[in-house]
Amino acid sequence: MNILMIEDDKELAEILTEYLAGYNIKVTNYENPEVGLMALAVKKFDLIILDLSLPNIDGVETCRILRNKTDLPIIISSARSDITDKAACFSVGADDFLPKPYDSRELVLRINSLLRRCKMSVHKDKATCGNKIFELNESKMEIKQQGQILKLTNAEFDILSYLIKKSNFVVSREEILLNVESINYESSYKSVDVLIGRLRNKIEINSKVPQYLITIRGVGYKLINE
Repeated sequence: MNILMIEDDKELAEILTEYLAGYNIKVTNYENPEVGLMALAVKKFDLIILDLSLPNIDGVETCRILRNKTDLPIIISSARSDITDKAACFSVGADDFLPKPYDSRELVLRINSLLRRCKMSVHKDKATCGNKIFELNESKMEIKQQGQILKLTNAEFDILSYLIKKSNFVVSREEILLNVESINYESSYKSVDVLIGRLRNKIEINSKVPQYLITIRGVGYKLINE
């Protein structure tokens, strides 16, 4: 496994590189984000670990550039861990956020979890191509359920769009608040629940016994799209 790390703390980078080598993970670190971005174009990596406090280009902007260039999983590793920074990172495409300081063992767990999810996602996409229940057309602002266009409000469209992109994975209410632009992050979890209820009324045969938009108790929601 090859990891691209962009981290300007040289000592930390050396510690993590040595530690992860024990798990057959090769880390290539760049202290300068511009050099790291160039490396991405010429070397093959499986995952990216990114700090936020970087020279020349801020970490959030670096994350945005990375996401425009690649679909690789991105883990943010930073001491800047207030909710504003987290929201900014997730909004530009980060997949996980690990506040510093942390136990190196937790980093390994998160790396393995992300890579496992990505492989499952690729497998599912290939296996179910052409058999999706819900189809999203962002350019037309349309969502079809089994070929029929759904009539949705802007907030309903945005939430269902996000759930379609995360099909068959559990999505927490906090994640929805962080990633759905038409809902303010300051909104309560209750606001999300209300919108989920409205969506169920439109997509389920029986909203009280949902088949597609199901609740994972204590965790969040999952959209079944196959």
